Amino acid sequence: MKIGNYSYDEYAALVKSFHGSLAPGLLIGGYMVDLALKNLPEGEFFDTICETSSCLPDAVQLLTPCSTGNGWMKVMNFGRFAISFYEKKTGEGIRVYLDLDKVKKWPEVYSWFMKLKRKREQDSDLLMNQIKYAGADILSI
Repeated sequence: MKIGNYSYDEYAALVKSFHGSLAPGLLIGGYMVDLALKNLPEGEFFDTICETSSCLPDAVQLLTPCSTGNGWMKVMNFGRFAISFYEKKTGEGIRVYLDLDKVKKWPEVYSWFMKLKRKREQDSDLLMNQIKYAGADILSI
């Protein structure tokens, strides 16, 4: 399992270091960015739009040169766990999102995302394990 140029464990360590904790949304975000990059033409420069301000922008900053500071990433808090990568000049690109129909196969991930349990009631080991093994299978383009 790879997320960008990192193994899952390397990416998880990077997440902890950057974000302060092993955030589920940032782990899923890593898979989202990785999937997007695998489906974009190589050698092009892309801007990004994050449709949530929670965790997903950190994944973009960890795995791409895009940031709010350089203007290559915009955060538009539409309340969707989705990210778009688009070519700067043409506006063409792709959107990757967490697909709730696919997430239903992973009950702890679904429960976390839908906020069906309080944080202290969640089984964080099970949640992280399900995210690790679900990988990009819970995403759509």
